[in-house]
Amino acid sequence: MANAKGDSSKVWSVFSLVAALGGAAVARKVLDKGWQVGTGKKPPENPADPDVQVWEAVAWAALTGAVVAIARMFAQRRAAHYYQKSTGALPPPLRKDGQ
Repeated sequence: MANAKGDSSKVWSVFSLVAALGGAAVARKVLDKGWQVGTGKKPPENPADPDVQVWEAVAWAALTGAVVAIARMFAQRRAAHYYQKSTGALPPPLRKDGQ
């Protein structure tokens, strides 16, 4: 018989990964469009490129890092909520002692 805890942990890992990647992809598209609207030019493809102005590289790196991390967090929280509604329990890594 399969280990139910191990199976649910694997399901959660895949579900969480897909949610995080999806959230990051959506955030990146929104960021790209917002950068174009705000600055009137494309976002830097490689902020490490010496041809990219330092302010632009720093702003893009900070904005991208923060927004993508927040989007991933919200996507994973939503996935955890869906998992809990579907199974009646929190995903294994989010369970507290005794759950």
